[in-house]
Amino acid sequence: MAVVADRLAALVRQALGGPLPIRIRAWDGSEAGPADGPTLVIRHRRALRRLAWKPGKLGLARAWVAGDIDVEGDLYEALDRVAGVIWVRPADRDAGGPAALRALRALRDPHTLRLSREVLALAGPPLPPAPPQEEVVRRHGILHSLHRDRVAISHHYDVGNDFYELVLGPSMVYSCAYWENGGAPGGTLEAAQQAKLDLVCRKLALRPGQRLLDVGCGWGSMVLHAAQHYGVNAVGVTLSMEQATRARKRVAEAGLTDRIEIRVQDYRHIEDGPYDAVSSIGMAEHVGSAQYRAYADALHSLLRPGGRLLNHQIARRPEADGESYRADEFIDRYVFPDGELAPLGRTVSLLERAGFEVRDVEALREHYALTLRAWVANLEAHWDDAVALTSPGRARVWRLYMAASALSFERNALGVNQVLAVRTVSGGDSGMPPSRGLWPPPGGAE
Repeated sequence: MAVVADRLAALVRQALGGPLPIRIRAWDGSEAGPADGPTLVIRHRRALRRLAWKPGKLGLARAWVAGDIDVEGDLYEALDRVAGVIWVRPADRDAGGPAALRALRALRDPHTLRLSREVLALAGPPLPPAPPQEEVVRRHGILHSLHRDRVAISHHYDVGNDFYELVLGPSMVYSCAYWENGGAPGGTLEAAQQAKLDLVCRKLALRPGQRLLDVGCGWGSMVLHAAQHYGVNAVGVTLSMEQATRARKRVAEAGLTDRIEIRVQDYRHIEDGPYDAVSSIGMAEHVGSAQYRAYADALHSLLRPGGRLLNHQIARRPEADGESYRADEFIDRYVFPDGELAPLGRTVSLLERAGFEVRDVEALREHYALTLRAWVANLEAHWDDAVALTSPGRARVWRLYMAASALSFERNALGVNQVLAVRTVSGGDSGMPPSRGLWPPPGGAE
């Protein structure tokens, strides 16, 4: 009788019409596939049941989070090798979808049916395993209602401040950094995050005494940088209680409680404008396509005439008209519940419809790939501590999502952009310099 790995390899070869893209090791110790590169370790036959009930990315993700599968060797290379099987690529659309879907059509072949029955026999009892506890299973209320958004934000951000500090480092900035050295040796994540915060401040042309609103302020890094280096008075809002607690502690330690206020507040409830500038860094992905115009209207109304908005946001590539902007199943179930990614063009269009003049767009796609790889390296370097602070499953969620996201930015499947817009004054005057070269230099009002 053939060993487990050989049986699985035969099914994959039949389904894909080619060799295994990655070496596999089954729970009986048997191995099959290319000897070079990483190995996909199938620790438990339960992984096959997860794939049988949810073929493709979600089934594999559940097996990964539960520890039913693992990777020995380079995780990035492993994800790259299986990308053609579980991810839809542009060339696949005309061929009827990704390889995993084409494989299902091949099940009508008698030989494939026989192999499938063997795999199902290896998988054990046919009942679907329960999803790992880290998965969001039930959600209540209207999509992007105030209550549902609070729950979604809590799922992602209230994992624990100490856990996030292990991953993000001392900057506590959870958005794309700005690698001025292009990621060359010697550049640090901390320096790149400080460069990003300073870039935002310079684009907003912050000056002493101005009022800054930071929407989705996280742990307070942006408002702290702006107050310390540019002399502004700042308000930061978040829906995460844990973020607000740490942000207030950092503000107090910096002696800036008289100039910085941290609120647990939805952007839809802010009523104390006008502000001279608004920053929204990595927050708009939570807004939702149906609410985005209202989001843009709200920020426009909170700015004084001549005030600037810096909107820093992840973008996906355009698809067919009318296609949903929802994130893929793994991200939606484990990472960002109800998150939605829109193409850059839609974001710019909605900001303009709200009355903004869009003055500058800067793509930072490669910068986010470098940032994510730095976060993964931090997580791996502090793995035991990360598991102790959360759970093995939660740490595995973060490692998979950040590594896969890094590849998505490197492959140009995702982008991230800083959009600088202004609320023009009467007559259409923007008050903006005619070129980037006239923006304030680094260092602000120090």
